[in-house]
Amino acid sequence: MTIPGLPLKLGSTGETVADLRRRLAAAGFAAVTTDRRLFCEITEAAVQAFQQHRKLEADGVVNDATWRALVEAGYKLGDRRLYHRSPMMRGDDVADLQVQLGSLGFDAGWVDGIFGPDTAAALIDFQRNAGIALDGIAGVDTVRILERLGAKSAKSTTIASLREIERLTDNRDLHERRVAVGEHGDLAPLVRALARQLRNNGASVLELHQPDPSRQANAANEFGAELFVSLAMSADDGCHAHYFSTTGFESLGGKRLAEALASSLPAVLNNTIGMAEGRTDAILRETRMPAVHCRIGPPTLVVQHISEIASTIANTVETWIAEPLTTG
Repeated sequence: MTIPGLPLKLGSTGETVADLRRRLAAAGFAAVTTDRRLFCEITEAAVQAFQQHRKLEADGVVNDATWRALVEAGYKLGDRRLYHRSPMMRGDDVADLQVQLGSLGFDAGWVDGIFGPDTAAALIDFQRNAGIALDGIAGVDTVRILERLGAKSAKSTTIASLREIERLTDNRDLHERRVAVGEHGDLAPLVRALARQLRNNGASVLELHQPDPSRQANAANEFGAELFVSLAMSADDGCHAHYFSTTGFESLGGKRLAEALASSLPAVLNNTIGMAEGRTDAILRETRMPAVHCRIGPPTLVVQHISEIASTIANTVETWIAEPLTTG
């Protein structure tokens, strides 16, 4: 859902800008200026610093994703009661809860800051083991017991990381693996060519052709995809491959595939620019499997080399599936 009043950018004015600056300050990124209602260069720099910290695109523009991240940053564990509802609760407090549960061996799923069914089940399992009421609510008493039991720090390996490693090493063959491939309106021919190659190699493939990243993530989840590759055109040269990474968790499988694609695709695009980077974009955060979002360019070369790009991605995916925990 689009948030009214956005985007905010250099030159924007009004109470929404003042609200933005309050939220930035609360998150530790204060923009100290004389006019609190003006989005000036200092405000832009503060937004960019916040975006970098949250692993979002650091363009200094406050779009829906950046605003939601600011709202979520305002919640600390213990500030409110957390439970499973629709729409699902989101926030840094949820992510902290997931880290603490996972560090104690309770599988809350990926540390995505979204209180979904996996987090609810892990919380109830914790309450059962702790001998407290099985209400599925992370209230004051439950949080206090979590702290008293000495939950490990966010740097510890959570059960979600171990589960991903188990799944990655369970089947090292592309045959009958479920793969989702998507684009947002500018690379339909490439996605069709890639899907065809993956099917020829034995995979079961879901093609996704629509602009909403959350809907793509939901469709991939419902399909039961074991891997998701998202592609987008970029004005920049080379391949910029993103994988899910946040405080307390990163998708190891997604990281390795992103590194492999950043290594293999630049040669097809006649340049040497390849970069893998952890991000928290919706397409990565909301999928429940290793996912990679690749921005490739320049457009003229992408259009000219669709077949070669599709073959390179398909071959890289097949190599990654055989050795998912090493770079390709």
